[in-house]
Amino acid sequence: MTVKKINNDDLLASIIKGIEEVKGENINILDLRNIDNTPCDYFVVCEGKSNTQVNSIASSIQKIVSKELHDKPWHVEGQENAEWILMDYVNIVVHVFQKNIREFYRIENLWGDAKTTVIQSQY
Repeated sequence: MTVKKINNDDLLASIIKGIEEVKGENINILDLRNIDNTPCDYFVVCEGKSNTQVNSIASSIQKIVSKELHDKPWHVEGQENAEWILMDYVNIVVHVFQKNIREFYRIENLWGDAKTTVIQSQY
């Protein structure tokens, strides 16, 4: 069995492209590599305005990552109600929120020690 190693930078770039393709907003990349006992290397957190947009963002990410890197998420949760979709790419976990759900959970605050990069929207 051949195990393909996807470069984190390439995967991050494809994920961001997928989010921006359908106008996902408030994109933050949390670098967890220097924090002990973290579930992955990076969290990518973004939001959409409705459950339709949240689903569209998740679909766009999957489509672009699949097309560019021939990879798919190990696990996806939350597509049923699309308030918070979690996409697990093993080294990178993507959280796609509706705005009010993101504000309620404040996931970025749980990882306050993480180095955070804010991606400015193109629109």
